[in-house]
Amino acid sequence: MNISRRKKVITAIILALALLLVSCFLPPRPFDEKKWRAQVESTDPALLYAPHLRGGRYFNPWMPMQRGFMSFLRWVISEKTPYPQAEEYNLPPVISGLYKRIRSTPGDFIAWIGHSTFLIRINGEYWITDPMFSERALLPKRKTPPGLSLDEFLALPGRKNVIISHNHYDHLDSKSIRRLSTDTRVFVPMGLKAMVNNFGKKKVVEMDWWQTVSCGDRCQVVCLPAQHWSRRISQNTDTTLWASFLLVTRGRKIYYGGDSGYFIGYREIGRLYPDIDYALLPVTAYAPRWFMHYAHMDPGESLEAFRDLGARYFIPTQWGTFRLGEEPIGEIPSALSRAAQSSDTDPARLLVMSIGQLLPIDNQKQKFEQ
Repeated sequence: MNISRRKKVITAIILALALLLVSCFLPPRPFDEKKWRAQVESTDPALLYAPHLRGGRYFNPWMPMQRGFMSFLRWVISEKTPYPQAEEYNLPPVISGLYKRIRSTPGDFIAWIGHSTFLIRINGEYWITDPMFSERALLPKRKTPPGLSLDEFLALPGRKNVIISHNHYDHLDSKSIRRLSTDTRVFVPMGLKAMVNNFGKKKVVEMDWWQTVSCGDRCQVVCLPAQHWSRRISQNTDTTLWASFLLVTRGRKIYYGGDSGYFIGYREIGRLYPDIDYALLPVTAYAPRWFMHYAHMDPGESLEAFRDLGARYFIPTQWGTFRLGEEPIGEIPSALSRAAQSSDTDPARLLVMSIGQLLPIDNQKQKFEQ
């Protein structure tokens, strides 16, 4: 090893040791929930419709993001929130045999594949949200397997449609997208069409917030705002848009929240699109609150977003697969239960699914298939 390289290695080791030492003394930053809530409530609803692209970068005009790299660095080196050891192993159940149950189940359904990946069958067509079948989301490794393999998904008969909420690696997995058939329809936010085209998909519909496109007989896809951000190694920060989506079909509305912090947009979406049947909303990576509050919702905020939407049923997403925040990935069922009790939310409206679980959806009755 030459002298110059040796100096670089020594410098890196000293820096790493210094950061480790600092982390022993740097406490978590306090967070004022009341102040945060006041900020949310003070935002102007008209800004939900304001231009959100400036200088080649997208932003949330109602409350632009202020967090920077130094905040991220502080989180990395800060003292971590302690959790009971048992909660680290409280993973969601994984029900096997989903492919066979899909083939033997008539009608429409929602099935949880894992993380933010949900398989929805409506009127004989399949819709899959943020398909993620890989072992890793860039660096984080799966703690639970997908409830359906990619090969099994590809073997399902009928047209397949994909909804992608944004470009983060746990939502836009290039390996999974590349293996989809070339005739798969893919709906993406602004700026992502070229990337998905490069993954071999030609039927890509690029959408902006509040835009509606027809997807067949009495079927619409609506692109809606979310409070988040975007970044990949190959793409600079916020050069592509992030979004939530509403799937509107005959007699049924299913909202997919993608990834988002809590914001007043949920009220506006619920006002414009009443009678949402199912709200699939993210609950993950919310600790520590001082760092995560802008782009992610804690259980109480997710339930409030559900109430704002006026939906009939709430299905939590983005938990139980990847450890992305400080909280244990299996904490969600108990945390949601506590939040529901404190907010007088009817627990029958909370559908906390197991991985590989199939939920037949019917206008007359709702039940889980075990």
